Order: sequence, then C-alpha cells, then structure tokens
Amino acid sequence: MSRHVLSVLVTNHSGVLSRVAGLFSRRGYNIDSLSVGVTENPEYSRMTIVARGDDLIIQQITKQLNKLVDVIYIKELESESSVCRELALVKVSTKDNNRASIIEIVDIFRANIIDVSSESLTVEITGDQTKVKAFLDLVEPYGVKEISRTGLTALERGDQEIKQYLNLSE
Repeated sequence: MSRHVLSVLVTNHSGVLSRVAGLFSRRGYNIDSLSVGVTENPEYSRMTIVARGDDLIIQQITKQLNKLVDVIYIKELESESSVCRELALVKVSTKDNNRASIIEIVDIFRANIIDVSSESLTVEITGDQTKVKAFLDLVEPYGVKEISRTGLTALERGDQEIKQYLNLSE
C-alpha cells in the first residue's frame, strides 16, 4: 500500500474537521497524518491528509470527500511536483557529558534548540519525514522524553495554486 498526500480545500467553519475525520472512520480508512490551517483567504482552510492505500482506495476516499458539502476541491500531490514538510518538537534528555554531542547533531540537521534545562534540550526540527526520522534515530540513544509532531503539510511546486482550479482568486 503506497502513501498518498491529499491537499483538500474546505470551507473554514466549525465541524468540518470532524466530518472529514468521521468519513475516514466510518469507512474504515486510516489517516497517517493530518494537518489543517486557514489559507491566505480566511473563508477557506487547507487540509493535508496522508493516507495509505492502492489507487482504488484513494479514488474511493476522494469520491467520498467530494460528497461533503464543505469540501471545495481535492488535489492529490505527487512527491516530485510538491514540497512536503513536517515540524517536530523533541525533548531530549541531557547530561553534562553528552550535551555537546546532542548540540552537534542539532547543528548537523539545521534544527534549533528552543528550550534548555539542566536535564533536557527541546529541539525544533523541520523537514521531510525522512529527515525527522533520521534525527530521531540519532538522538534516541540519549533518551527522548517527549515528541510532538505536526503531521505533513504540503504545497504544489511552482506557480500552481489550489484556488486557480476554482477561480477563487480574491
């Protein structure tokens, strides 16, 4: 089963997220990742949904989403023609003798230390899921206390805009 990234333009109203998640749940589909935020136009939100399945399953998901009143447009984003990123906050256990090693790993991954305490560092890392996983694999031996991840967010590369498919320009 392959990974599919759906960019879904929806109206920015309460309950839309619940209806979309409920659709997946009722049909027995799993959401690997979900990120939602308002667009440049406050009337609309963009959902980036990552789901696994064959083409038939993704086609079925798309058809079901299109039936929801609040869903305006759905575009499957291909990896070669889109930019995908994730944000992770990672609290890593530190001791005096390993703090420099952890800071070195943070620098290599171009991550940022956003909080420091006597026994931990909180690191902010952004990148594709492979980069985030590689970072986590390297800091795991030091002791990862907590992780919070945003899920994947994505845009099509170049001049393509989801709203141009609908003539929603302001």
